[in-house]
Amino acid sequence: MAANRRIIWLNVITVVSAAILIGAEVFGAAFAGSWAIATLFDLGGIGARVLDIMFVLCGFTVMVQFIRAAHRIEPFTARD
Repeated sequence: MAANRRIIWLNVITVVSAAILIGAEVFGAAFAGSWAIATLFDLGGIGARVLDIMFVLCGFTVMVQFIRAAHRIEPFTARD
């Protein structure tokens, strides 16, 4: 039998807001870093796109870890 649960909207909004802020920083740094490295080593357009993909995947990993950690600290549901 499923237990009655309610969503704690304050925690959900807090985690989503922090994820948006941190995501903007992480992905902005990923694109800026890939552009800087591609320019420094004269990798051209394709090299820049490869670095974009690699850095964005790293950024995605960071965001997933952040949301998982934030969910442990700020649970999204509570039992009634």
